[in-house]
Amino acid sequence: MPDAAAALVDAADLGAARNLRQQLMASGHERPEGDTCPICFVLIEFPMNKHAKRNACCMKRVCNGCVLAAHQRGLRGMRGIGRLCEFCRTPIPHDDASTLAMVQKRVNKGDADATKSLGDKYYHGRLGLAKDDLRAIELWTEATELGSIDAHYQLGYAYYNGDGAKEDKPRGIRHWQEAAMKGEVESRHKLGDVEYYYGNYEVAVQHYMISAKMGYETSLNDIKEMFKDGQATKAQYAEALLGYRDAVEETKSPQREEAKRLGV
Repeated sequence: MPDAAAALVDAADLGAARNLRQQLMASGHERPEGDTCPICFVLIEFPMNKHAKRNACCMKRVCNGCVLAAHQRGLRGMRGIGRLCEFCRTPIPHDDASTLAMVQKRVNKGDADATKSLGDKYYHGRLGLAKDDLRAIELWTEATELGSIDAHYQLGYAYYNGDGAKEDKPRGIRHWQEAAMKGEVESRHKLGDVEYYYGNYEVAVQHYMISAKMGYETSLNDIKEMFKDGQATKAQYAEALLGYRDAVEETKSPQREEAKRLGV
């Protein structure tokens, strides 16, 4: 049975699809620089939105350990009026209009992360914006052109599922492929899901192995279930488990563990 990518193209393109699959499996095994806290330079544990915070002023994703450390050094409160950004020391706005203006300012300067974030705000209808899927797609597309791999993931999800855009599964897969080859873990996992759906278990487990070894628990759990169902080997599950544990261990620090204990 051909892989999912090959199943979605003409027979004349099967060779190119196989070459792409080889490229996919050979690249994207390391997480991107944006997954690292800019203060402690340690990779952030998944899910990142739980273990880190991103401020509109500089769009840097700062881990909870460094947020706590900044508070302990007297950098104002972690919440409430008077809080400063832990990275750039800019006062954090406390109303939607000010936050939106701060994001828009960075968008106007061609900031990829800000452009992707503004797309998110339109998609969810936040910061006082009316929900606008078309505008979200436009901004995510612009963000990919500026270098955002997170925006590739969002576009992949939108096109593959027809969520906010007309369903176009090949287009969605291409976005996930672009992101996965640059280390975007959720896109890698989604490619595994696609292959699993097509019954290509061997290819699916290869994708899941890569993302599990990068610390993505959902991929590890899927390999475990595939092992139970006879679709993955015991050796593959053991390798994924060891890789996952090593990856998670690399994201730990005393400050982060204290932040978890204090509920930061």
